[in-house]
Amino acid sequence: MAVYSLPDLPYDYAALEPHINGQILELHHDKHHAAYVKGANDTLDRLAEARDKGDFTSIVGLEKTLAFNVSGHVLHTLYWQNMTPDGGERPDGELAEAITEHFGSFEAFHGQMSAATTLVQGSGWGVLSYEPASRRLIVEQVYDHHGNVGIGSVPLLAFDAWEHAYYLQYRNVRPDFVKAMWEVVNWPDVAARYAAATATTAPAG
Repeated sequence: MAVYSLPDLPYDYAALEPHINGQILELHHDKHHAAYVKGANDTLDRLAEARDKGDFTSIVGLEKTLAFNVSGHVLHTLYWQNMTPDGGERPDGELAEAITEHFGSFEAFHGQMSAATTLVQGSGWGVLSYEPASRRLIVEQVYDHHGNVGIGSVPLLAFDAWEHAYYLQYRNVRPDFVKAMWEVVNWPDVAARYAAATATTAPAG
């Protein structure tokens, strides 16, 4: 049976300094992300055991646990690719045009994405997504790791607002971390995801 695996970071731990320090990246990737991968695989084993026994009394908890861990794995995998030591600035080309079309300007998008990330209640994410039903870009708040799967959106850019993503460096000042995130955004990666999403999705109705 296929299992989930922890991807390698596409850069060294210290590559994003001074914006995100190496200790945070090492712990975040090697401990937190690895825990979601293990949790997903362990839950798959428990679901298989439940099917073998025909005992589904724990199905609600298992399904919720699987969703939490798989979503954590998917969002973190996106998060690492969304960052680069050569990041920052702003996008160009079709992605830039789409941001202007759907948010009014890059500055308006920047403000909404920053606020969505900063103001997540508890733990979660701010995410720029492509929403295929209306074929537009949207900003979502994702609580914990659970995405808004009802609208089938495709995440393109994820800012992690869990404390483990920033607390060792920024303490409880999440806005400073969000400001730093803009300095490492890998816009070519986001643009490639946007191009793939618009090429492979169609309106729902």
